[in-house]
Amino acid sequence: MSESRKLHIHMSVDNIEESIQFYNTQFGAEATKVKEDYAQWIVEDLSLNFAISTRGNKKGVNHLGVQYESDEALEKAQSTFEEAGIKGQEEKGATCCYKESNKYWVKDPTGNMWENYHSMDDIEVYGMEESESSDACCSPKVGMFSTTPNSGCC
Repeated sequence: MSESRKLHIHMSVDNIEESIQFYNTQFGAEATKVKEDYAQWIVEDLSLNFAISTRGNKKGVNHLGVQYESDEALEKAQSTFEEAGIKGQEEKGATCCYKESNKYWVKDPTGNMWENYHSMDDIEVYGMEESESSDACCSPKVGMFSTTPNSGCC
């Protein structure tokens, strides 16, 4: 692919302040976005979008993903998955992790969810489903993948 992509990793943590200090040191850079329950690092020399939050019921890796620079690149990736027989779930205009994004969720053979996405705008809320559960915004909606329950957030 000719467009730039970034690996996305989101981890659920116990203590946001201690974790921000640790990851500032780990990446040799200050977080690019900090909220009371969330922080994000865009680390260009690693092509990495790394996020942490106090959201999510399980601590550790929340989900994995690939951030695309445009909707066209995301649509091309979606076509590539589908041509390979990997059926996912499209989600347009999702509000999650203080962003509005278009997404295409897929599940790897082990059952790990991958969020392929292009973010359009920053927003001032973590996600629209905040009242439903602490980790509902950045995972495929319940029933999206009939064999996998809702499992995490971005």
